[in-house]
Amino acid sequence: MNIKELSYRIVLRPEPEGGYTVIVPSLPGCITFGETIDEAKEMAKDAIEAYLKSVEKHGEEILDDSNTFEGVLTLKYA
Repeated sequence: MNIKELSYRIVLRPEPEGGYTVIVPSLPGCITFGETIDEAKEMAKDAIEAYLKSVEKHGEEILDDSNTFEGVLTLKYA
């Protein structure tokens, strides 16, 4: 088996009732939940692995965020 190192950006959104929803923006529909940040990150790893298995099963290309650059743009808006 060929092991690849892949990188994915995750967004952790705190929920009003507690816990965190995790979204993987580059993998449409890859969303999970954890009660704590650590649990949410572990759940994200599981969700990404399941997503990648599905992508591979369907013969699609596996993409990651290794070439994605992210920044913050601040602007004034009236």
